[in-house]
Amino acid sequence: MTNVKAQRVRSVAALGRRSVREREGFFLAEGPQAVREAVRFRPDAVREVFADDTGRDRCGEILDAAANRGLPVRDTSPQVLAAMCDTTTPQGVLAVCRRVDVGLDEVLDGGPGGDVGGEPETRPEAASVSPRLLVVLTNIRDPGNAGTVIRGADAAGADAVLVGTNSVDVYNPKVVRSAVGSHFHIPLVLGLDVPALLARLRAQGIVSFAADGTGSVSLYDADLEAPHAWVMGNEAWGLPAELLDACDQAVAVPLYGKAESLNLAMAATVCLFASARAQRD
Repeated sequence: MTNVKAQRVRSVAALGRRSVREREGFFLAEGPQAVREAVRFRPDAVREVFADDTGRDRCGEILDAAANRGLPVRDTSPQVLAAMCDTTTPQGVLAVCRRVDVGLDEVLDGGPGGDVGGEPETRPEAASVSPRLLVVLTNIRDPGNAGTVIRGADAAGADAVLVGTNSVDVYNPKVVRSAVGSHFHIPLVLGLDVPALLARLRAQGIVSFAADGTGSVSLYDADLEAPHAWVMGNEAWGLPAELLDACDQAVAVPLYGKAESLNLAMAATVCLFASARAQRD
């Protein structure tokens, strides 16, 4: 493909807009790591892969794996790839993928709440029993933070990321780049009413911890062995009072230096790994 004005090029580039992603049900995975994880773990979600000469040279193993799975691999010029990508300096390879989010029932009950799809050995499984570690995002506006929390939750072995209605679109290209492939590993549940979600978690015996700098309980004193969910609020103002009250406990990460606070994504990662350690020791 060499014509940057071709309809196919324009339709792929349009997936950079939320309205188009929601209408079409597809999103962009840019760069070698994201494409590799999509091909490896969710080939059922990959519609097609595009690569320019740089991608062919650097990502031959990924492209061969895609072809071996029967996925269309399209050759493009660097100009066409740049026109389709959200980044100003593409890394040579791009995949168009369908949405991979699942339903809340599938995470909490192992029920048919969403369509995971894919082959059993390659798809990320939602919990078949009640989950032990979740993260809830509410009013998260920064794409980089959202993607980094998804990546941290994946690395900590969390069962799912649950996203409230007022947070950034997790299929925003900046979120996908920041997550670096974790969209294809960990179940994502979107569009949730957070107060109703917290009530359901409590009814299911899952404790909700509000991550809050003013919390009365230190992270190192919280009971992290029981099933629980970390509730993360807005980057600037944290969690509103009504959500703090709705959570079972407000927990603070202790600060020992002069820093006033931690970045949202950093705090989330610290909390998630404390939980992972407590549940695995």
